[in-house]
Amino acid sequence: MLASAATPTFNRDVLPVLEKNCQSCHRPGEIAPMSLLTYADARPWAKSIKAAVVTRKMPPWFADAAYGHFTNDRTLSQTDIDTLAAWADNGAPEGEGKDKPAPLAFTDGWQIKPDIVIEMPIAFQLPATGTIDYQFIRVKGAFPQDVWVSAAEMRPSNPAVLHHGKAWVVPPGSKWMADATPGVPYEGRESSGNNPADGNDILGKFNPGLGAQSFDVSGSAKFVPKGSDIIFEMHYTAIGKPTSDVTKLGLVLAKQAPTTRYFLSSGPSASNLVIPAGDGNAEVVSEVTVGLDDAKLVYVQPHMHLRGKDMELRAIYPTGETQTLFKGVFDFNWQLGYDFAKPIPLPKGTRLIAISHFDNSANNKFNPDPSKEVRWGLQNWDEMSNAFVGLIFGVNDDPTKLFHRSGPSLLPVGHAGPTLAALEAATAK
Repeated sequence: MLASAATPTFNRDVLPVLEKNCQSCHRPGEIAPMSLLTYADARPWAKSIKAAVVTRKMPPWFADAAYGHFTNDRTLSQTDIDTLAAWADNGAPEGEGKDKPAPLAFTDGWQIKPDIVIEMPIAFQLPATGTIDYQFIRVKGAFPQDVWVSAAEMRPSNPAVLHHGKAWVVPPGSKWMADATPGVPYEGRESSGNNPADGNDILGKFNPGLGAQSFDVSGSAKFVPKGSDIIFEMHYTAIGKPTSDVTKLGLVLAKQAPTTRYFLSSGPSASNLVIPAGDGNAEVVSEVTVGLDDAKLVYVQPHMHLRGKDMELRAIYPTGETQTLFKGVFDFNWQLGYDFAKPIPLPKGTRLIAISHFDNSANNKFNPDPSKEVRWGLQNWDEMSNAFVGLIFGVNDDPTKLFHRSGPSLLPVGHAGPTLAALEAATAK
């Protein structure tokens, strides 16, 4: 089909949209199921592309636009959606070669250009079937001196088997897995020794759709002490055949001394959660209180499992003012992080509240068993409710004083919740 001047063409109109919004995932070696780098790649998927963007299934983005602004917002404009739809409706023409923008320059195998790469020295062997407990693998670091890190990317060799993972900085003197044999996997019981007071910090994460993480917020960076090791925390899933994985962590070093320190915390967490059997909209509330003077919120990443529906992050300031900082639906298959467009000051004494909802009913097609009450646990059939939060604060501030658990998160395990009613009761006292 010949395209008229008004008909969108791939080279002139579609490719710029794909480069800006899609190709970071839709290229060889990334998590998306097809490449969209070239016309030959994209043409067979024209109708599917239209369907995905018109329904706003793609690009994945779950934040409610009424709450917060984010620098990594993937939402397509209506103009871009109309362009992709019109291209598909008019035969998906290629257009003139002279209209093509220059291709994006991707680093082979990375979304960043790492200065340091640390990888598991021994491949982890997965069985074809069965439950695989969380694995913790201590790996010798490559830090002969203190360093500041401006970006990180955790990258499995076999992303089909890694549901999610974390790479922890473990400084000298930390007791967590201090006697572990480097490279050897230890099972889930090792998580109990992870004490933030030892200086352990999440340096990199892998989640579906998360990608590389940047820690440079107006000159901030993550701190890695001299002599630190890395602990890979891995949640593997069997895929029906024996296979293996070697995950690596890439780090970009800060080019100059940071003005503030970036720290990633598990944030408000409801380890006391109880979700009743059959409840289609179970509410769970958790809370932490800020203990530093000059902390600023720059990032949030909700985390739940197969029953998770949505999460809201709320701040209650020392003045009594309440502000919703983030609100969005949750998709277990796309666990995104959200970078705030402007750092949000959290004065000392601010209470950070996470309010999440879960569908434990038979209407949830992903629900492992709606007849069972659900409590906190590591596996997918258990549940979690926490908001990972990134904050920046003074380079000399003590990160162990950043938060302390408070309010509903201190309540004993009950029959349901904790809920907002528990939060309100605690506030009224």
